[in-house]
Amino acid sequence: MEINTKMFDGYADKYDQWFLTNNKVFESELKLLHACLNPLKKDKILSVGCGSGLFESALKNEYGINVEHGLEPSTDMAEIAEKRGVKVEIGDAETTQLKDEEYNIIYLNGCSTYIADLGKAYKNCYNALKKGGHLILLDVPVESAYGILYSFANYADGYDEKLFSRLAPALPYPIELVKSGIFHSPLEKLNIVRDELMMKNIRFMQTLVAHPIYTNDSVEEPIEGYDKGGYVALIAEK
Repeated sequence: MEINTKMFDGYADKYDQWFLTNNKVFESELKLLHACLNPLKKDKILSVGCGSGLFESALKNEYGINVEHGLEPSTDMAEIAEKRGVKVEIGDAETTQLKDEEYNIIYLNGCSTYIADLGKAYKNCYNALKKGGHLILLDVPVESAYGILYSFANYADGYDEKLFSRLAPALPYPIELVKSGIFHSPLEKLNIVRDELMMKNIRFMQTLVAHPIYTNDSVEEPIEGYDKGGYVALIAEK
Protein backbone atom coordinates (compact mmCIF):
# COMPACT_ATOMS: atom_id res chain seq x y z
CA MET A 1 0.00 0.00 0.00
CA GLU A 2 1.43 3.37 -1.03
CA ILE A 3 1.07 6.17 1.48
CA ASN A 4 0.40 9.70 0.26
CA THR A 5 2.92 11.87 2.09
CA LYS A 6 0.65 14.92 1.69
CA MET A 7 -2.36 13.18 3.28
CA PHE A 8 -2.53 15.59 6.21
CA ASP A 9 -2.73 18.65 3.96
CA GLY A 10 -6.18 20.10 4.51
CA TYR A 11 -6.71 18.20 7.78
CA ALA A 12 -4.57 20.20 10.21
CA ASP A 13 -7.59 21.81 11.84
CA LYS A 14 -9.44 18.49 12.18
CA TYR A 15 -6.32 16.87 13.66
CA ASP A 16 -5.93 19.59 16.29
CA GLN A 17 -9.67 19.67 17.00
CA TRP A 18 -9.67 15.92 17.79
CA PHE A 19 -7.13 16.47 20.57
CA LEU A 20 -8.59 19.77 21.80
CA THR A 21 -12.05 18.19 22.10
CA ASN A 22 -10.73 14.94 23.58
CA ASN A 23 -8.42 16.88 25.89
CA LYS A 24 -8.00 14.13 28.48
CA VAL A 25 -6.99 11.69 25.74
CA PHE A 26 -4.42 14.27 24.67
CA GLU A 27 -3.12 14.66 28.23
CA SER A 28 -2.86 10.89 28.63
CA GLU A 29 -0.82 10.61 25.42
CA LEU A 30 1.30 13.61 26.44
CA LYS A 31 2.02 11.98 29.80
CA LEU A 32 3.15 8.85 27.97
CA LEU A 33 5.49 10.82 25.72
CA HIS A 34 6.86 12.71 28.71
CA ALA A 35 7.43 9.48 30.65
CA CYS A 36 9.48 8.16 27.72
CA LEU A 37 11.54 11.33 27.34
CA ASN A 38 12.02 12.36 30.96
CA PRO A 39 14.81 9.95 32.04
CA LEU A 40 16.82 10.38 28.82
CA LYS A 41 19.49 12.83 27.69
CA LYS A 42 17.57 15.52 25.83
CA ASP A 43 20.26 17.78 24.32
CA LYS A 44 18.92 17.41 20.78
CA ILE A 45 15.54 15.88 19.93
CA LEU A 46 13.91 15.29 16.54
CA SER A 47 10.16 14.77 16.21
CA VAL A 48 9.50 12.78 13.03
CA GLY A 49 6.00 13.45 11.75
CA CYS A 50 5.68 16.39 14.14
CA GLY A 51 2.36 17.40 12.61
CA SER A 52 1.08 20.74 13.88
CA GLY A 53 3.56 20.82 16.76
CA LEU A 54 0.72 20.43 19.26
CA PHE A 55 2.60 17.88 21.39
CA GLU A 56 5.89 19.75 21.12
CA SER A 57 4.27 22.97 22.31
CA ALA A 58 2.64 21.16 25.25
CA LEU A 59 5.90 19.42 26.18
CA LYS A 60 7.59 22.80 26.45
CA ASN A 61 4.76 24.56 28.27
CA GLU A 62 3.88 21.77 30.72
CA TYR A 63 7.18 19.94 31.23
CA GLY A 64 9.93 22.31 30.11
CA ILE A 65 11.14 19.91 27.39
CA ASN A 66 12.18 21.84 24.29
CA VAL A 67 11.83 19.91 21.02
CA GLU A 68 13.34 22.31 18.49
CA HIS A 69 13.50 20.08 15.42
CA GLY A 70 10.73 18.45 13.42
CA LEU A 71 10.32 16.51 10.20
CA GLU A 72 6.91 16.69 8.53
CA PRO A 73 5.64 15.92 4.99
CA SER A 74 2.53 18.13 5.22
CA THR A 75 3.17 21.79 4.47
CA ASP A 76 -0.12 22.70 6.18
CA MET A 77 0.96 20.99 9.39
CA ALA A 78 4.51 22.31 9.18
CA GLU A 79 3.32 25.90 8.91
CA ILE A 80 1.39 25.58 12.18
CA ALA A 81 4.28 23.78 13.90
CA GLU A 82 6.65 26.58 12.89
CA LYS A 83 4.33 29.09 14.56
CA ARG A 84 4.50 26.92 17.69
CA GLY A 85 8.28 27.15 17.75
CA VAL A 86 9.43 24.00 15.95
CA LYS A 87 12.03 24.26 13.17
CA VAL A 88 10.47 21.97 10.58
CA GLU A 89 12.08 20.30 7.60
CA ILE A 90 9.61 19.21 4.95
CA GLY A 91 10.13 15.52 4.27
CA ASP A 92 9.25 11.98 5.26
CA ALA A 93 10.89 9.40 7.49
CA GLU A 94 11.82 7.00 4.70
CA THR A 95 13.57 9.21 2.16
CA THR A 96 14.74 12.40 3.89
CA GLN A 97 18.51 12.42 4.26
CA LEU A 98 19.13 12.95 7.96
CA LYS A 99 22.60 13.80 9.24
CA ASP A 100 24.38 10.80 10.75
CA GLU A 101 24.66 10.65 14.56
CA GLU A 102 23.00 14.03 15.04
CA TYR A 103 20.32 13.45 17.69
CA ASN A 104 20.08 12.14 21.25
CA ILE A 105 16.42 11.25 20.78
CA ILE A 106 14.24 10.69 17.74
CA TYR A 107 10.57 9.99 18.33
CA LEU A 108 7.70 9.12 16.01
CA ASN A 109 4.49 10.10 17.80
CA GLY A 110 1.69 8.46 15.81
CA CYS A 111 3.76 8.71 12.65
CA SER A 112 4.41 4.98 12.10
CA THR A 113 0.76 4.49 11.14
CA TYR A 114 1.41 6.54 7.99
CA ILE A 115 4.69 4.95 6.89
CA ALA A 116 4.62 2.31 4.15
CA ASP A 117 8.09 0.86 4.86
CA LEU A 118 8.79 0.85 8.59
CA GLY A 119 12.14 -0.89 8.20
CA LYS A 120 13.46 1.78 5.87
CA ALA A 121 12.13 4.62 8.04
CA TYR A 122 13.48 3.21 11.31
CA LYS A 123 16.88 2.53 9.73
CA ASN A 124 17.02 6.13 8.55
CA CYS A 125 16.25 7.34 12.07
CA TYR A 126 18.70 4.87 13.61
CA ASN A 127 21.54 6.26 11.48
CA ALA A 128 20.71 9.79 12.68
CA LEU A 129 20.98 8.81 16.35
CA LYS A 130 24.12 9.29 18.38
CA LYS A 131 25.57 6.20 20.01
CA GLY A 132 23.59 5.71 23.21
CA GLY A 133 20.70 7.70 21.74
CA HIS A 134 17.11 6.54 21.84
CA LEU A 135 14.40 5.83 19.29
CA ILE A 136 10.84 6.17 20.62
CA LEU A 137 7.88 4.82 18.64
CA LEU A 138 4.38 5.71 19.81
CA ASP A 139 1.11 4.83 18.10
CA VAL A 140 -2.18 2.91 18.19
CA PRO A 141 -1.67 -0.88 18.12
CA VAL A 142 -3.77 -2.69 15.53
CA GLU A 143 -5.00 -5.19 18.12
CA SER A 144 -5.97 -2.59 20.75
CA ALA A 145 -9.53 -1.39 21.36
CA TYR A 146 -8.74 1.81 19.45
CA GLY A 147 -7.13 -0.20 16.65
CA ILE A 148 -10.20 -2.42 16.34
CA LEU A 149 -12.47 0.65 16.46
CA TYR A 150 -10.57 2.26 13.59
CA SER A 151 -10.54 -0.96 11.58
CA PHE A 152 -14.30 -1.21 12.04
CA ALA A 153 -14.81 2.44 11.04
CA ASN A 154 -12.67 1.89 7.96
CA TYR A 155 -14.71 -1.18 7.03
CA ALA A 156 -17.96 0.73 7.62
CA ASP A 157 -16.62 3.66 5.58
CA GLY A 158 -17.31 6.15 8.35
CA TYR A 159 -18.76 6.63 11.81
CA ASP A 160 -22.42 5.72 11.56
CA GLU A 161 -24.01 7.78 14.35
CA LYS A 162 -26.42 5.12 15.58
CA LEU A 163 -23.69 2.51 15.94
CA PHE A 164 -20.55 4.46 16.82
CA SER A 165 -22.22 6.71 19.39
CA ARG A 166 -21.96 3.70 21.72
CA LEU A 167 -18.39 2.79 20.73
CA ALA A 168 -16.34 5.91 20.01
CA PRO A 169 -15.51 9.25 21.69
CA ALA A 170 -17.93 12.11 21.02
CA LEU A 171 -15.62 13.46 18.32
CA PRO A 172 -13.95 10.47 16.61
CA TYR A 173 -10.57 10.68 14.88
CA PRO A 174 -11.06 11.98 11.30
CA ILE A 175 -12.14 9.06 9.12
CA GLU A 176 -10.01 10.30 6.22
CA LEU A 177 -6.89 9.84 8.36
CA VAL A 178 -8.10 6.48 9.66
CA LYS A 179 -8.59 5.20 6.11
CA SER A 180 -5.09 6.39 5.14
CA GLY A 181 -3.39 4.55 8.00
CA ILE A 182 -1.63 1.21 8.30
CA PHE A 183 -1.94 0.03 11.88
CA HIS A 184 0.78 -2.21 13.30
CA SER A 185 1.37 -4.43 16.32
CA PRO A 186 4.03 -3.37 18.86
CA LEU A 187 5.69 -6.72 18.20
CA GLU A 188 6.08 -5.89 14.50
CA LYS A 189 8.09 -2.83 15.47
CA LEU A 190 9.99 -4.81 18.08
CA ASN A 191 11.11 -7.24 15.39
CA ILE A 192 12.57 -4.37 13.36
CA VAL A 193 14.40 -2.49 16.12
CA ARG A 194 15.66 -5.60 17.91
CA ASP A 195 16.37 -8.06 15.09
CA GLU A 196 17.20 -5.75 12.15
CA LEU A 197 18.71 -2.72 13.88
CA MET A 198 20.10 -4.66 16.86
CA MET A 199 19.00 -1.98 19.32
CA LYS A 200 19.16 -2.71 23.05
CA ASN A 201 17.47 -1.98 26.37
CA ILE A 202 14.06 -2.12 24.69
CA ARG A 203 11.00 -1.50 26.82
CA PHE A 204 7.32 -0.64 26.38
CA MET A 205 4.94 1.81 28.04
CA GLN A 206 1.23 2.28 27.42
CA THR A 207 -1.81 4.44 28.12
CA LEU A 208 -5.50 4.69 27.13
CA VAL A 209 -6.19 1.41 28.87
CA ALA A 210 -9.87 2.30 29.27
CA HIS A 211 -12.31 1.52 26.48
CA PRO A 212 -12.25 4.31 23.81
CA ILE A 213 -15.65 5.68 24.80
CA TYR A 214 -14.36 6.21 28.37
CA THR A 215 -10.81 7.43 27.66
CA ASN A 216 -11.81 11.08 27.79
CA ASP A 217 -13.42 10.73 31.23
CA SER A 218 -10.10 11.06 33.07
CA VAL A 219 -6.36 11.45 32.42
CA GLU A 220 -4.47 8.15 32.69
CA GLU A 221 -0.99 7.66 34.09
CA PRO A 222 1.27 5.60 31.79
CA ILE A 223 2.09 2.05 32.82
CA GLU A 224 4.64 -0.51 31.68
CA GLY A 225 3.79 -2.96 28.89
CA TYR A 226 2.05 -3.05 25.54
CA ASP A 227 -0.85 -5.48 25.88
CA LYS A 228 -3.63 -3.27 27.29
CA GLY A 229 -3.24 0.27 25.99
CA GLY A 230 -4.82 2.05 23.07
CA TYR A 231 -1.58 4.01 22.74
CA VAL A 232 1.76 2.26 23.16
CA ALA A 233 5.37 3.44 23.20
CA LEU A 234 8.46 1.41 22.37
CA ILE A 235 11.75 2.84 23.66
CA ALA A 236 15.03 1.47 22.29
CA GLU A 237 18.69 2.44 22.73
CA LYS A 238 21.33 2.55 19.98
